[in-house]
Amino acid sequence: MTDHQALRRWKELLRARGRSIAWVAPLLLLAGITAVDLNTTERFRIISWIVLVPGIAAAVCGVFATAVFAVLSVLDYVAVDSAWPHQYQAGLPDFILVAFAGLLAILACAVRRNSERRMLHMRDIAETTRRTVLRPLPPGWAGMDHAAVYLAADTEARVGGDFYDIQPGLFGTRVLVGDVQGKGLGAVETAAALLGTFREAGYHERDLATVADRLETRMVRHRRHTVALGRDDGDRFATAVLLGFPPGAPDVVEIVNFGHEPPLAVGPTGVRALPPGGGLPLGMADLTPATGPPPTLTVTLAADETLLITTDGVTEARNADGVFYVLPEAAAQAPAPDPAHLVAHIRDSVLHHTRGHLSDDTTIFAVRRAVSATPTATP
Repeated sequence: MTDHQALRRWKELLRARGRSIAWVAPLLLLAGITAVDLNTTERFRIISWIVLVPGIAAAVCGVFATAVFAVLSVLDYVAVDSAWPHQYQAGLPDFILVAFAGLLAILACAVRRNSERRMLHMRDIAETTRRTVLRPLPPGWAGMDHAAVYLAADTEARVGGDFYDIQPGLFGTRVLVGDVQGKGLGAVETAAALLGTFREAGYHERDLATVADRLETRMVRHRRHTVALGRDDGDRFATAVLLGFPPGAPDVVEIVNFGHEPPLAVGPTGVRALPPGGGLPLGMADLTPATGPPPTLTVTLAADETLLITTDGVTEARNADGVFYVLPEAAAQAPAPDPAHLVAHIRDSVLHHTRGHLSDDTTIFAVRRAVSATPTATP
């Protein structure tokens, strides 16, 4: 569980009917210490334990509430201690301890609240970045039923090197799903560069092979730019699957595979893996210049078959015993082969398999031509 998730769950536990009840815990502690001290003998004086009250308030309440409990603790200490005969009073040293503890609690609460605000601000920035790189796809976008789930291994960052998009164009709909090697902001920057090129080339270019060539060129140019900046990620590459759904051919899909796991075709009759294609990852074409770009494969799909593409966060997921997640078997157990049910099933299945501990960014993407007037929404 991330710090943000833990903070959100903790705040939910401290609310009732939409109102905060965080003040109840320090108030009960204050009342309890007071009652015990007044109803026990002089041999059992615990009024100095009241230093715990502002400390508890600092952990669960706001700055104002913590200050109130700090003042109440000092006043309560004076009142209870004065109620005893002089020889049994705790005296000035414990009074200083209670007052100083209250001041420290107020300071600690202010630091905590500032950290929470900073965390929420960073989350908003990460969410904006995610929506910029992985733009939201409307239901039925470009005549496709689709669903996607992105889970970042760095869950505080909420964005990483995995990418996907659907681009309608002059010559049909194109789909791109991929995974940039490495992590961090450099991977995000590379993913954004590839998606930008895909959205332009996927719209304008007639041939899917030309779109693939544009993506390879963009990857090479981006690496040259990072090298010129003196960065050490000039050998970065990306695996990807580029799909083309040509108009007038509802049972055909074109595929260019850049070293990625081949898509799975999931339908009512079962699961089958599509041809791998044998292409190299984006950015590695210069290793075998004689072979040229990856081939464009043409595959026939049934109208009720869904293409399922995942990144290595799924295929390399392991459980506590080191057993790999088996994607085809899990896909065959999906309650329905439509994109929404399929993606939700794989997401829940892989999280159950790993107990929520993902070792890499994980993207689960499913797409097929729309088969109804009301397309399936992205979960």
